[in-house]
Amino acid sequence: MPILTKALQKTAPDQPYRVAQIERRDPRPHDVVIAIKAAGICHSDIHTIRDEWGSAPFPLTVGHEIAGIVEAVGDAVTRHAVGDRVGVGCMVDSCGECEQCLADQEQDCLNGQVGTYASVDRDGTVTQGGYAETIVVDERFVLSIPEGIELDVAAPLLCAGITLYSPIDRWGVGEGTRVAVIGLGGLGHMGVQLAAAKGADVTVLSRSLAKEALAAELGATRTVATGEEDWDAELRGTFDVILNTVSADLDLDRHLRLLKPHGAMVNVGLPPAAQSIKIGSLIGGGKVLAGSNIGGIRQTQEMLDFCAAHGIGAVIETIGVTEVDEAYDRVVAGDVRFRFVIDTATFAEQEAVATE
Repeated sequence: MPILTKALQKTAPDQPYRVAQIERRDPRPHDVVIAIKAAGICHSDIHTIRDEWGSAPFPLTVGHEIAGIVEAVGDAVTRHAVGDRVGVGCMVDSCGECEQCLADQEQDCLNGQVGTYASVDRDGTVTQGGYAETIVVDERFVLSIPEGIELDVAAPLLCAGITLYSPIDRWGVGEGTRVAVIGLGGLGHMGVQLAAAKGADVTVLSRSLAKEALAAELGATRTVATGEEDWDAELRGTFDVILNTVSADLDLDRHLRLLKPHGAMVNVGLPPAAQSIKIGSLIGGGKVLAGSNIGGIRQTQEMLDFCAAHGIGAVIETIGVTEVDEAYDRVVAGDVRFRFVIDTATFAEQEAVATE
C-alpha cells in the first residue's frame, strides 16, 4: 500500500507553503522507508520553487538534504536495516548500467539520473522531496550517516558537503596545497572546513572582513576583503586551487591570475548570466577553469565518513515547518550562518490538508 505522509507543499511559486498529506509509493523489494528527522534548505530549493529555473511541476515538495532513521526495508534490501541512521541527497535513482553509473558517477548518468524532487521517476510520477515526515528511496541511493555526526548537522552534507568534497578530492587538495575559497556561505563554509581538514592552507576571499573570525574558527588561515582596491596585488601566483562558491559575476581573468601554473579554479556556484574570459588567462601557466556539481554515491559516503572522522558538520540554524517561507527570504538576503535545517518533529503540531 502507498504511504501517506505530511509534507510541506507549494501549489504555485507565489503561494505560501502549506502542510499537506502526500503519497509515497508502495515500497518495493529494494526500497528503504525513512522517517525524516532533519531536512536542510538548499538555495536550489528556492530557485526551483520560485520558478527561477523554469516552470516547476506544482504541487511540489522540495528538499534534497535529508537525514533520518530507517523505519522499514523491503525484502531484498541488504545495505540498511531498521533503526539505521541514514541520509538521502540530490538523486534517488539512475540507470545503473551506463558508463558513468558503472564508474560510480551516478550524477552524470547517461540515461538521466532521477532527482530527489521535481524529476520524472521511472514510473512516470514526479518525485517529491524531503520537506516531509517520510520518504521511500531505493537502497542504492541511501547513505549511512556515521555515529558522531548529529542528524541535523549531517543533513546539509548530502548536498553542500558533497558539492565541495568532490572538487577537493578531484583536484588533489591536501597537505602542502594552498586553497582559496570564494564566499563564506552555505557552500563556502563547507569548503573551508573540508580543505583545512585535508591539510591545506586555506584563504577566504570575501567582500569584507565581516566574517574573518568565523572563517578562522572553521579553519581558514586568513580572510582577504575583495571589496578593497588592489586586494589581489600580493596574491598573484599563490593558489593551487580556487573554489568559487558564489553565484555572482566575477572578473574571471583577475581571479585566474591568483593561480600558480597548472592550478585550477573550480566553480560550484551558478551565476545567472554568461561569464567572459580571455583564453590567454588559461594558456599562460597552463591553468584550468572547471565546473563541478555533486558526486556519486560512493564518493558521498566517503565524504560522510571523512566528516565523521574529522568532526565536521554544517553550521546550522534550526527552524520549524511554519518558518520556511521566512527562511527563504533570509537565505536570499544572506541572513543565515550558514544553513537552515527544518526540524521535521514540528510537523506533529500541524494539520495536514488533502493533496490536490
